[in-house]
Amino acid sequence: MKLIERAGLCALHQFDPETAHGLSIRALATGLVPLPGPYGSPRLKTRIAGLDLPNPVGLAAGYDKNAEAVTPLTRAGFGFVEVGAATPLPQPGNPKPRLFRLREDRAVINRFGFNNDGAEAIAARLAKAKRHVPVGLNLGANKTSHDRAADFAKVLATCGPHVDFATVNVSSPNTEKLRDLQGKAALSALLAGVIATRDGLTRQIPIFLKIAPDLSEAELADVAEVALTSGIDAVIATNTTLDRDGLTSRYAGEAGGLSGAPLFEKSTRTLARLSALTDGKLPLIGVGGIASAEDAWQKVRAGASAVQLYSAMIYQGLSLITDIANGLDKLLARDGFATVAEAVGTGRKDWL
Repeated sequence: MKLIERAGLCALHQFDPETAHGLSIRALATGLVPLPGPYGSPRLKTRIAGLDLPNPVGLAAGYDKNAEAVTPLTRAGFGFVEVGAATPLPQPGNPKPRLFRLREDRAVINRFGFNNDGAEAIAARLAKAKRHVPVGLNLGANKTSHDRAADFAKVLATCGPHVDFATVNVSSPNTEKLRDLQGKAALSALLAGVIATRDGLTRQIPIFLKIAPDLSEAELADVAEVALTSGIDAVIATNTTLDRDGLTSRYAGEAGGLSGAPLFEKSTRTLARLSALTDGKLPLIGVGGIASAEDAWQKVRAGASAVQLYSAMIYQGLSLITDIANGLDKLLARDGFATVAEAVGTGRKDWL
């Protein structure tokens, strides 16, 4: 991390977390942050669900909720970027404060509750953005909706023409009863509606599903079965957790989803279990606690064809992206792999 980046992070951390978050988005959108452009190498080039990525390190949803900094984020070193979550109608989300830094734990707790400007505003921004790498949108449901399953299809219909993939997010813990949609029957019906909407778009973009790390063995088996039979193109494992084991921060008791370093082991075990259940038949994207190239390597070896991160940037800055991609390239070379695809799942048994 360069001195100027360290100073910038220090300055941002003088503000409350949500204000700092907004300031970082504005700094990117107004061109105040120097960006390296997409990072890639022959070993890192990855193809997942028909998307060609210069590297397998992506931005997780939740950072650029309203697609305000899409163009600069696609030049920040990521191999792909996911924005949102978007809901059909604008909504303010949960009352503030709703974002907490757990510095001692290198973690974050949020309970935003899908605060966003709504699908129409987000679609307009996506339509104007210049994409240097694939860009996807996380689909959500309005808190007051009478048919949350239909909300996902509505957002896709509005925004689908302007993105390269879309993610069905039924795993956020911050919208009451949203995770109930991960049940077998409900999930099958929801995905059927989304797939039908996707098939009606002029461009057939891939559909991903994002799951929680808190599923039981039986629940995960049901999700795997639905994923394999529904026609979706990949699964993102995982979202934030409700678990609070081992935390030391004074904010440990705050309600919401926990992300960052404490999530790494739990999310990676879920990833490996899902990899075993799907047996390579469906691409997986590993998310949760990635803060180094070695963390990303562990996700790949557990079964991930690509990875996403977000929380670690709060503590380590944007330079972390190229550091991880470059480090992952070296780890592939060290262990004799010519591509990321060759390494996927080679260490899965270590997590089962």
